[in-house]
Amino acid sequence: AAPAPRRAPGEKPQASPAVRQRARDLGVELQFVQGSGPAGRILHDDLDQYLAHGGAVVASGYAARHDEQQIQVIGLRRKIAQKMAEAKRRIPHFSYVEEIDVTDLEALRQHLNARYGASRGKLTLLPFIARAMVVALREFPQLNARYDDEAEVITRYGAVHLGVATQSDSGLMVPVLRNAESRDLWGNAAEVARLAEAARHGKASREELSGSTITLSSLGALGGIVSTPVINHPEVAIVGVNRMVERPMVVNGQIVVRKMMNLSSSFDHRVVDGMDAAAFIQAVRSLLEHPATLFLE
Repeated sequence: AAPAPRRAPGEKPQASPAVRQRARDLGVELQFVQGSGPAGRILHDDLDQYLAHGGAVVASGYAARHDEQQIQVIGLRRKIAQKMAEAKRRIPHFSYVEEIDVTDLEALRQHLNARYGASRGKLTLLPFIARAMVVALREFPQLNARYDDEAEVITRYGAVHLGVATQSDSGLMVPVLRNAESRDLWGNAAEVARLAEAARHGKASREELSGSTITLSSLGALGGIVSTPVINHPEVAIVGVNRMVERPMVVNGQIVVRKMMNLSSSFDHRVVDGMDAAAFIQAVRSLLEHPATLFLE
């Protein structure tokens, strides 16, 4: 573990303008970062090391700790905090959780990857879920919408501009998979991968981070059993994906092992009725549990 920085009272940490800007974007106080450059200058690698340890000086063994940190919420982290607070303040959230048997879907995914993975790229579950949302939204267009609560106007969209919540070094970002309805599984998978890579490295453009009409949020292996995702204002719905697990289920009177996954979704109860929200998720469930129906036209 890196030792705590030792600087004289009032001494200003030495760092380049680029490092200072990155620290501001990350909400990191440089006074707590140990510099490894000449004369203790703080480098980008030092920021990486600091963040790798949870933004804290790591003590070893059973040593008592007396260190404290005051981290100013600035830059992107402040914008994220403000947007989340605004979304919760303005939107009465209604959450709905449903479990889905994805055994057949996972078998299809593995089959497609075995047959086409080398030539067309590997598929995760995300493009299948995106496809299910695209198909289900045809029946529930009121969920593919944005609500201007000041003008009291709801705008429904034919195009599905799917926000994909992505964790980056700077915090949560939502790059937008535009016209998800117009691409096949591999097209959406490739575009999601490109957008996520750009977001993670801070290279996503403003256009790539705005204009979504509904959002999909997934924590992958950290997805837990249930989550309560925050709606991406001014949208009216967000679908959260929890982790996939094998569990014993009763099928036709027999106990069998099935791959199960929960969807934890939130809706703006001002404009989305509970019945419509539940019916939408049930439509998504049916599509994912019978994956052939994802491709019927």
